[in-house]
Amino acid sequence: MLRPRHVSPEMHAMSAAPAVDLHARGPGGLLEGTWQPAAPGAPVVLIVPGSGPTDRDGNNPGGVAAGTYRLLAEGLAERGIASLRIDKRGMFGSRPAASDPNAVTLGDYVDDVRAWIAEIRRREAAAPVWLLGHSEGGLVALAAAAGGPLGLAGVILAAAPGRPLGAVLREQLAANPANAGLMDEALGVLARLERGERVDSVSPVLRPLFRPEVQDFLISLLRVDPAALIAGLRGPVLILQGGLDLQVGRADAETLHRANPASRLVLLPEANHVFKAVAADDRAANIAAYRDPALPLAPGLVEAVAAAVAGAP
Repeated sequence: MLRPRHVSPEMHAMSAAPAVDLHARGPGGLLEGTWQPAAPGAPVVLIVPGSGPTDRDGNNPGGVAAGTYRLLAEGLAERGIASLRIDKRGMFGSRPAASDPNAVTLGDYVDDVRAWIAEIRRREAAAPVWLLGHSEGGLVALAAAAGGPLGLAGVILAAAPGRPLGAVLREQLAANPANAGLMDEALGVLARLERGERVDSVSPVLRPLFRPEVQDFLISLLRVDPAALIAGLRGPVLILQGGLDLQVGRADAETLHRANPASRLVLLPEANHVFKAVAADDRAANIAAYRDPALPLAPGLVEAVAAAVAGAP
């Protein structure tokens, strides 16, 4: 269940205090994140990272250095809203929490979200808590919000897929002409994973996507229908979608919105997948923005999140 909450006008005038490391209990050790405080009792946005080895700031050693989550946290703090951005279990500061970061499922990440919410409430018992999931993190946020009473003030989905992962992967594989000779194998592997079956032998070209180490996680994601999850939410839901996102399209956001007509859909026409402003016809610049921490967030992103948290229409 979600509980609508509001930001008092006084909170917007508060200056941001320094960010500090925060810990929560993980399965094998401590999880770690960065707490960006605001005034006592201020709303808190828990930021759940996207796919792969994406850290609490929104960066990834695979070529992403946009710093999106850090910039969002700083922008929210300037508006009197606290935040917590986190490292996934087994990765970066949360490395002690699991010996193998690949040996996880969606349910494990949901458990970690619950642990972080408990830690937030230990520090700020009266603070409204919003859950923001970016990209794959949107699936984690949906599963957490739908999975039991967390007393959330609301859910924010940023560039979250609106269809089951199998449909997304089939579309992405088919869109790349280089995959033409591999489609039969790729679709066969995907169908077996959707049935909950592991596949031990995968061609080297397909291994980055279907390597055995991550198949349990893929199987858990393939079972999720984000539209069905969002349809069951009661309370404030904000859907954010960039108009120039090369990974998740406007159709996904609209699918989520149709599944929960009470949600609010905000389209940011200049934003790419990491919510940086890019030129509409320049794919190279779009991708280069993933590596540019100095590039500011797309116009309207921080404002949309802050308005949702404040309960603005």
